[in-house]
Amino acid sequence: MEFEIVLPGGGQVDAHMGGLVIHTDQDGSAPSPFQLFLASMGTCAGIYVASFCQQRGLPTDNIRIVQRMTRNPMTHMIENIELDIQVPPDFPEQYKSAVIRSAELCAVKKHLEKPPSFNVHTSVMDRTLEA
Repeated sequence: MEFEIVLPGGGQVDAHMGGLVIHTDQDGSAPSPFQLFLASMGTCAGIYVASFCQQRGLPTDNIRIVQRMTRNPMTHMIENIELDIQVPPDFPEQYKSAVIRSAELCAVKKHLEKPPSFNVHTSVMDRTLEA
Protein backbone atom coordinates (compact mmCIF):
# COMPACT_ATOMS: atom_id res chain seq x y z
CA MET A 1 0.00 0.00 0.00
CA GLU A 2 1.37 3.42 -0.89
CA PHE A 3 0.22 7.02 -0.56
CA GLU A 4 1.83 9.92 -2.37
CA ILE A 5 1.85 13.00 -0.15
CA VAL A 6 2.10 16.30 -2.03
CA LEU A 7 2.47 19.88 -0.80
CA PRO A 8 0.50 22.06 -3.24
CA GLY A 9 1.09 25.29 -1.33
CA GLY A 10 0.13 27.26 1.73
CA GLY A 11 -0.72 24.96 4.58
CA GLN A 12 -2.33 22.38 2.30
CA VAL A 13 -1.01 18.83 2.22
CA ASP A 14 -2.77 16.19 0.11
CA ALA A 15 -2.58 12.41 0.13
CA HIS A 16 -3.10 10.61 -3.18
CA MET A 17 -4.03 6.95 -3.26
CA GLY A 18 -5.26 5.30 -6.40
CA GLY A 19 -7.78 7.72 -7.88
CA LEU A 20 -8.62 9.37 -4.54
CA VAL A 21 -7.26 12.55 -3.00
CA ILE A 22 -7.52 13.38 0.70
CA HIS A 23 -7.12 17.11 1.31
CA THR A 24 -5.75 18.43 4.61
CA ASP A 25 -4.63 21.83 5.79
CA GLN A 26 -4.19 23.93 8.88
CA ASP A 27 -6.47 26.88 7.99
CA GLY A 28 -9.91 25.26 8.32
CA SER A 29 -10.78 24.71 4.65
CA ALA A 30 -10.15 20.96 5.12
CA PRO A 31 -9.51 18.77 8.16
CA SER A 32 -6.06 18.99 9.68
CA PRO A 33 -4.06 15.76 9.52
CA PHE A 34 -4.66 15.22 13.25
CA GLN A 35 -8.41 15.78 12.90
CA LEU A 36 -8.44 13.29 10.04
CA PHE A 37 -6.52 10.81 12.19
CA LEU A 38 -9.02 11.20 15.04
CA ALA A 39 -12.00 10.93 12.68
CA SER A 40 -10.56 7.72 11.23
CA MET A 41 -11.20 5.97 14.54
CA GLY A 42 -14.89 6.81 14.72
CA THR A 43 -15.53 6.29 11.02
CA CYS A 44 -13.72 2.95 11.09
CA ALA A 45 -15.89 1.80 14.00
CA GLY A 46 -18.89 3.09 12.05
CA ILE A 47 -18.05 0.87 9.09
CA TYR A 48 -18.02 -2.18 11.35
CA VAL A 49 -21.26 -1.16 13.07
CA ALA A 50 -22.96 -0.55 9.69
CA SER A 51 -21.80 -3.92 8.40
CA PHE A 52 -23.03 -5.68 11.55
CA CYS A 53 -26.46 -4.06 11.21
CA GLN A 54 -26.75 -4.66 7.47
CA GLN A 55 -25.92 -8.36 7.90
CA ARG A 56 -28.87 -8.62 10.29
CA GLY A 57 -31.28 -6.47 8.32
CA LEU A 58 -31.22 -3.71 10.95
CA PRO A 59 -31.67 -0.14 9.70
CA THR A 60 -28.70 2.15 10.26
CA ASP A 61 -30.27 5.53 9.50
CA ASN A 62 -30.99 6.25 13.21
CA ILE A 63 -27.65 5.07 14.56
CA ARG A 64 -24.82 7.46 15.24
CA ILE A 65 -21.49 7.28 16.98
CA VAL A 66 -20.38 10.17 19.16
CA GLN A 67 -16.62 10.20 19.66
CA ARG A 68 -15.26 12.03 22.69
CA MET A 69 -11.60 12.55 23.48
CA THR A 70 -9.93 13.73 26.67
CA ARG A 71 -6.44 15.20 26.76
CA ASN A 72 -3.84 15.01 29.46
CA PRO A 73 -3.57 18.63 30.70
CA MET A 74 0.20 18.32 31.17
CA THR A 75 1.20 16.66 27.89
CA HIS A 76 -1.79 17.77 25.78
CA MET A 77 -1.83 14.25 24.34
CA ILE A 78 -5.11 12.39 23.85
CA GLU A 79 -5.48 10.14 26.88
CA ASN A 80 -8.87 8.56 26.35
CA ILE A 81 -11.21 8.01 23.41
CA GLU A 82 -14.84 7.13 24.02
CA LEU A 83 -17.14 5.88 21.28
CA ASP A 84 -20.79 6.20 22.27
CA ILE A 85 -22.86 4.13 19.84
CA GLN A 86 -26.29 5.72 20.02
CA VAL A 87 -29.06 3.44 18.85
CA PRO A 88 -32.81 4.10 18.47
CA PRO A 89 -35.23 2.96 21.20
CA ASP A 90 -36.40 0.02 19.10
CA PHE A 91 -32.86 -1.37 18.58
CA PRO A 92 -32.95 -5.04 19.63
CA GLU A 93 -31.55 -5.51 23.14
CA GLN A 94 -29.96 -8.81 22.07
CA TYR A 95 -27.61 -6.96 19.69
CA LYS A 96 -26.39 -4.12 21.92
CA SER A 97 -23.29 -5.87 23.27
CA ALA A 98 -22.58 -7.44 19.87
CA VAL A 99 -22.62 -4.06 18.13
CA ILE A 100 -20.01 -2.87 20.64
CA ARG A 101 -17.85 -5.89 19.86
CA SER A 102 -18.18 -5.17 16.14
CA ALA A 103 -16.99 -1.57 16.66
CA GLU A 104 -14.00 -2.89 18.60
CA LEU A 105 -12.89 -4.82 15.49
CA CYS A 106 -11.88 -1.51 13.88
CA ALA A 107 -8.50 -1.81 12.16
CA VAL A 108 -7.50 1.74 13.20
CA LYS A 109 -8.06 0.88 16.87
CA LYS A 110 -6.12 -2.37 16.51
CA HIS A 111 -3.17 -0.52 14.94
CA LEU A 112 -3.13 1.99 17.80
CA GLU A 113 -3.09 -0.85 20.31
CA LYS A 114 -0.12 -2.46 18.51
CA PRO A 115 1.50 0.45 16.65
CA PRO A 116 3.75 -0.06 13.63
CA SER A 117 7.36 1.03 13.64
CA PHE A 118 8.24 4.20 11.73
CA ASN A 119 11.14 4.69 9.33
CA VAL A 120 11.43 8.29 8.13
CA HIS A 121 14.18 9.13 5.63
CA THR A 122 14.96 11.25 2.57
CA SER A 123 15.68 10.22 -0.99
CA VAL A 124 16.39 12.09 -4.22
CA MET A 125 13.49 12.13 -6.69
CA ASP A 126 14.07 10.50 -10.05
CA ARG A 127 13.40 13.39 -12.48
CA THR A 128 12.53 10.96 -15.29
CA LEU A 129 9.37 9.98 -13.36
CA GLU A 130 8.06 13.56 -13.11
CA ALA A 131 7.16 14.01 -16.81
